[in-house]
Amino acid sequence: MAKLFFRYSAMNAGKSTSLLQIAYNYEEQGQRVQLYTARIDDRSGVGSIASRLGIQRQADTFDEHTDFEALLSAQASLACVLIDEAQFLQPEQVRQLHRIAHRANIPAICFGLRSDFQGKPFAGAAHLLTLADDIEEIKTICACGRKATMNVRVDDQGKRVREGAQIEIGGNDRYQQACARCFYEGTTDH
Repeated sequence: MAKLFFRYSAMNAGKSTSLLQIAYNYEEQGQRVQLYTARIDDRSGVGSIASRLGIQRQADTFDEHTDFEALLSAQASLACVLIDEAQFLQPEQVRQLHRIAHRANIPAICFGLRSDFQGKPFAGAAHLLTLADDIEEIKTICACGRKATMNVRVDDQGKRVREGAQIEIGGNDRYQQACARCFYEGTTDH
C-alpha cells in the first residue's frame, strides 16, 4: 500500500539532494517518477530542483491552482510522485496527494520546511504533518553545533530579519538554519 510521506527539516539539510537521489534510484530500476517543485521558487530557474552539491534537474511546477488528482490519478505506470518545496502546497493539495497514495496506490514523497523565519507553520507543512502516513526529520546543525530545527531570515548585510511576509524566496544569502536556543536568543545575528 502506498503512503504519503513528509520529509522536513530546517534550511540547508539536503532535502533537494535526497529527493533527487530517490528519483535516480527509481529510474535506475526502470520506473517512472513525476517531480514537482513550487513555481514561485526561481532560485535555480523556474521548474528546477537544485542541490547545493551542484546536482540539478528540471521538474514540473505547482502553484495554488494545481490539481494533483486530475494530473496523477490516472497514471497507472507512475511509480512515485516527488515534491520539493512542499511547504508551499495548499491544504487541499495535501489532501489530494493523500488520496492519490491511498486510492491510486502511488506513493507521494514531499520535502519541505516545517516553519518559517518567525517560527510559524507553513499551511502546507501543517497539513502534511497532519495527513502524512510517514514523517521524518532530516537533520542539520546550527552554527553552535546543536541540531537546527528553526529558520532565520537575514538581510543583505547578514542581520536578522524578524518581520515581513511569510514567503520570500532565497537560499544561503537569505536564510540560515538555527537551533531553538540560538533562534530565541538571537545569536544568529552577525
